[in-house]
Order: sequence, then C-alpha cells, then structure tokens
Amino acid sequence: MTRPTPTTSHWGAFGVRMNRGEVEVIPHPADPAPSPLLGNVASALRHPARVARPAVRRSRLEHGPGPRPRAADEEFVEVGWDEALDLVAAELDRVRSTSGNEAIFGGSYGWASAGRFHHAQSQLHRFLGLAGGYTSSRNSYSLGTSLVLLPHVVGDSEQVVRRASTWPTIAENTELLVAFGGVPEKNVYVTPGGVTRHVTPGHLKSLRADVALISPLRTDFPLDARWYPIRPGTDVALMLALAHTLVSEGLHDRGFLDRYCVGFAPFERYLLTEPKDADWAAGICGIPADGIRELARRMARSRTLITVTWSLQRIRYGEQPVWAAIALAALLGQIGLPGGGFGHGYGSMGDVGGHGPTGRLPYLPQGRDPVSTFIPVARIADMLLHPGEAYDYDGQTLKYPDIRLVYWAGGNPFHHHQDLNRLRRAFARPDTIVVHEPYWTATARHADIVLPATSTLERDDFGSGRRDTHLIAMRRAVEPYGEARDDYDILAGLAARLGVYDEFTEGRTARQWLEHLYTAWRETAPFPVPPFAEFWEAGELELPPGHERETLFERFRADPEGSPLRTPSGRIEITSATVAGFGYDDCPGHPVWLDPGPDPHPLLLIANQPSTRLHSQLDPGAVSQASKISGREPLRMHPSDASARGIADGDVVRVFNDRGACLAGAVLSEDLRPGVVQLATGAWYDPLGDLCVHGNPNVLTADVPSSRLSQGCAGQHARVDVERFDGDPPPVTVLAPPRLLSREVAS
Repeated sequence: MTRPTPTTSHWGAFGVRMNRGEVEVIPHPADPAPSPLLGNVASALRHPARVARPAVRRSRLEHGPGPRPRAADEEFVEVGWDEALDLVAAELDRVRSTSGNEAIFGGSYGWASAGRFHHAQSQLHRFLGLAGGYTSSRNSYSLGTSLVLLPHVVGDSEQVVRRASTWPTIAENTELLVAFGGVPEKNVYVTPGGVTRHVTPGHLKSLRADVALISPLRTDFPLDARWYPIRPGTDVALMLALAHTLVSEGLHDRGFLDRYCVGFAPFERYLLTEPKDADWAAGICGIPADGIRELARRMARSRTLITVTWSLQRIRYGEQPVWAAIALAALLGQIGLPGGGFGHGYGSMGDVGGHGPTGRLPYLPQGRDPVSTFIPVARIADMLLHPGEAYDYDGQTLKYPDIRLVYWAGGNPFHHHQDLNRLRRAFARPDTIVVHEPYWTATARHADIVLPATSTLERDDFGSGRRDTHLIAMRRAVEPYGEARDDYDILAGLAARLGVYDEFTEGRTARQWLEHLYTAWRETAPFPVPPFAEFWEAGELELPPGHERETLFERFRADPEGSPLRTPSGRIEITSATVAGFGYDDCPGHPVWLDPGPDPHPLLLIANQPSTRLHSQLDPGAVSQASKISGREPLRMHPSDASARGIADGDVVRVFNDRGACLAGAVLSEDLRPGVVQLATGAWYDPLGDLCVHGNPNVLTADVPSSRLSQGCAGQHARVDVERFDGDPPPVTVLAPPRLLSREVAS
C-alpha cells in the first residue's frame, strides 16, 4: 500500500491515496474526531462543475467592457490562456488609467485554500497592490459586528476571539454554562487553515457543568442540557431581565463593578426605569418569567460562564447581544476567574477554546495597498449600486467609491451576501468582473472573465490553522483539472503584462516561494525547526504545545492597573462614552433592547451554517448531496407549522417573502421552536427569475447592516412563509457548467 500524500484543509488534515484510479481520503492518524466534511473531497475533485478552460461571457467578447445584466444562464466562450490574460491585463490597465486604482475592487472575500502560500486573497492583494492598489474590504461576514464593537467595550477583539478561556479550564471549573446560541458541534470541525486534532467534541463530552441552552434549536448543543427555546432575536431582552433580577435582588458584585468597569450607573438606571424585569422579557422572548428569575439566581450562586455564538451578532442590532452578555458577566463579577466570565464563539469555530500553540507561522505577506479606500465587507451591493453615497462606520463618515472592475479570487459572494436578487442587480453595474474559480459557482456564472484555478490537491503548499498542533506539507496529489493554473501563476502572467513581474515573483517559482517562506520562518522560530527538505519529506512538523489552561482576562483581573484593557478607561466599558458620542440611534452607548418591529410574514427563518460542507465549498460533494431532499437543501420546520400548511415530510416547498423565494425539501422536527424554520446557507445559488430552485436562503435575507456602528452582516434571520410546491419543480441546473462555446463557433 502506497504512503498517503499529506495535505490539510479548513476542516482538518488528511492523506490522499490513489486506489484503482480513484482518490481515497484518509483522516490524519492523530485526529480523535475527523470531520465528516472529508467525505466531500474525492467526489467533488473531478466533478463536471469544474472550470476546465478560461472562459469569457459571450456578450463581453462581442460588445467589450461596460455595465450590463449578467445572466447566470448566458453562454460563455472558451479561449486560450494568452487571450484571457491579455483581456484581463488590458482591462486592469484601462480602468486604472481612466478611473484610478480606487475603481478596482479587490476585496476578494472568501475562505479559499487552507494553504499559506496559495491563499487566493493574499495572492490577489499582493498583485493588485504592486499594480497601483485597489479598494479593499474590512472585517468579515462571520464576525463583522463584534470586530468593531469589542474594542470599544473590552479594548480588543483578537483576545476575545483568539485567546478565549480554554476547554480544559472550562471542564474543570465551570459549574453552569449559559450558552446563548448554544455550542453547535457541527461548526467545531472547521477552522481557518484547519486543525490536525479535533479536540472540541471530546472536551464537550468531558463537561461537568450544568448547561442552559438558550436557542430556538434544540440541536444547538450536542449533549443533555436544559433547553430554553427562546424566540429568535430576543436574547437581549432575556439578558436584560437576568441583569435586572441580579440588581434588584442584590445579587450583583458591586466590588467588581467599581474596580474593573465603568459606566454601570447609566445601565442600572436603564434596567430599573421602566423596568426590564422578567415579566417584561417573558412577553418578548417567550421564556416564562419564573424561569428567568430562577436562572439568574442559579448564575449568581454558581461559577458561571456566559457564552454567545457569533450567529447572534449577525442580525439587526447585533452589537447588543454581545455587549449585554459582557455586562451580564460583569454583574456576576467572575470575569478573569477560571471557568467564569464570558466567551464569544464557542461552537462557532473549531479553535475557540482550543489550547494548541499560538506562535507565528510562515505566510505570504500581502504587501501594502497604495489605495486607502475600503468598505465594510458586507456592504458590497451598496457600494456598487450607490457610488458616491455617504455612510457611517465606527464614528466616521465615508463615501462609496465608483467601482468599474471587480476582481474576485478564492471566494463566493453569491454565498456570503444577502438579498441575492439585489446582488445580481449590483453585479450588473461594473464594466468588468474577473473571477478565479475551480468551479462554475454562481459567482463565476455572473462574471465576465472566468480563469480556472487549481484546487488544493493539485498544487504544492503548506498549511496550518490557528492553534493547530502541526504544520502540514501539502504535496500535490493529482494533476490539475483541464487547463487550470495556480493563482500565483495566473497573477504572474498578468504581472508580466503590466510591468511588475520582477516585483511580484521576486524571481521565484511557486516551489521556491515555499522554501523561501519556510526558511525565513525557521530562522526566527523560537524552537528547533528542521530544514525544508526534511520537513517536506516527513510531510508534517509537530509544533510545540500551547497552554492547556488559560482564562480570558486573567491578567487584567489580577492587576487592572498594571494590565489595563485597551479601552479609553482601561476597564470594561458597560457604557462607552465613545460610542455614545457617535449619536447612533441603532447603537447607543450601553446595551439596550431595540425592537425590530412587526413583519407580515409569520415564520422566522434561521439561515445558519451547514453541517454537510464549509459554507458553499464542495456542495457537489457526496456528503453535501446526500443531505438534499429531491435535490434541494433541507428546510427544518415544526410539525405543527407543517400541518397548518398541508406539508408532509419530504415535500418540496416554496419558502418566500417580499425579496424572493427558494425551493427546499421539508424535514419535520420537534427540535425547533414552533414558528421557526431553519435552512442552512451554502446551497449553490440557482436562479430562475427571483426564485432559487436549489434552496439558497440568501434570496430571502435582507441586505441591511447590523447598525451604523459596524455595518456588519445581518443575514442570520429573515421573516418568511412556506407553502407546499405542487407539480413538477424546475430542475437544479447549477451542478453542471453553463453552455460553453468554442472560440471558432462563437466567431
């Protein structure tokens, strides 16, 4: 039996071996809980949806650059690499010459490869920076709200997200885990760059704490828990009522608030004036008032960890649940104590609570962008549709640039973004859209020029995730599909045409870059690192272990004067004078309940992360496809809601609101609150008019910001209705390429 070729992915390290001409995927032997997403790899590798050759939208070849509707079902013409690169280089040069580099949007948001050299976004940013610059994007769809808020409240987002209290500390010390949004096990298999050892499932099983699961979905915690089936989007009302009970019954820690916090008095007045008590909250969140008061008292007499998933901040006013949870934890006075305080993102990502190493790893520097213009990442449609319009962001007033060319590599905005019918209209406005893609995703189908990129298994790289225990040599396992090229090779060809080849390549091939980056890291690493050839032959390097027992803000608690937070006060800001000074009515100076208002649609849709793929990656894979109902993404709904609509398990249903509609397959379950339906993101967008026939929920979600503070993504929830689809549903077409013409036929 041949030795497996090592590699890694965002869902973990694995080996690849050819078995009778077929790719066999073998989990890493050190992984105690390999990700089920490995089952998508082999079946998607040579799928017919792969992009085989460079392709240009037929109308672009015939009419040149310019705004136009970009239909997903339009014909594409396959061309040679030289013609494709000549077209892209000429368009880059035209736009920067006539409109300036600010008119080039190179946000290129997405997960791309787990490799540290062949990371598409880094490669593209480096190239565009050398070519004069580009308009960039800031923050993330996953965490865009919290990344802006947390520096105002606790001085640092990185510490909260990347250096959370570790699972061994929680397992040994936490008596009560109050989990807003739960700790969904399906998400812990995923980390940027991957993890070699998935330890979170084992740590969850070792928990001795009582668990209060506060979520409309029972499945948001994998083990026994006391379930509080809250109405979606009302967590803040519950948090405020818990805080009110602590304050009104004298159960809060005055000494902690006085020494470690500022701004408690205004928050206290808010709680007690027009009281935000348990009776008030019960009518909003659907949790009985006596249960709210009892939970608050349990929290006060226990070592309590309050956690908030990232999903809770991906809603309108998403700053409030994060801020309110910090304020609630401050009232308990346990921040900085082992097993107590608060956490953000347990169950949202595999490395939150991890205890692997934290040292620097080899990476490709992106270089400097000469253009200072940026947008918050979730505002791309606003930018394209409203050039020159002013908007607020974190105390600043900014203006959207006038984008003429969109260049995207390594991501899929038709997965991440909301209100996809609006995004289609926005994508009609630029002169040209260029995409690097291994697959004919919706983003590729809405582009003008599509350049086929290799997949991870088709190139050499090395990879490691945050707090990963290993650096993995990602050796090429198979030949590239069709005429696919590495992003580096594509951009080197463009760099030669634009006169920056020497600066971009620095005279190195991709393989020479790997050795260069590794060797530079080896020379500064604080532990022995073997030479590159030895590492490459071994296939991996085990890294020194991290600290198993860490507690968030432990140093601050021990010495708040010597280790202050990076807030203006140096302390936790329950009320932020800075945020209050911005004057935002949708994000005032301390946590508040902001009512989202009425909506005529009776059901609340939760558009959460899938369990069968990473975002939209490898949707054609076997695991993802096995979950489909009649070829559509499954929609979970309560039997009472289904019965009222004449829907049976397995029916094809139409999910709709004023923005659009999609088809899905009904799955009936009592593990969600009545009035709630759940449809995971990531089904490849397959439009037929305003209808997605495949089940992408982002035809239903609103393209509005969380608030003027963060401009973060608010796509977790949508109000909808559901009806049975009668008759033969239209076919799913997105898993096959569009109609492709040869250059000769098109001419």
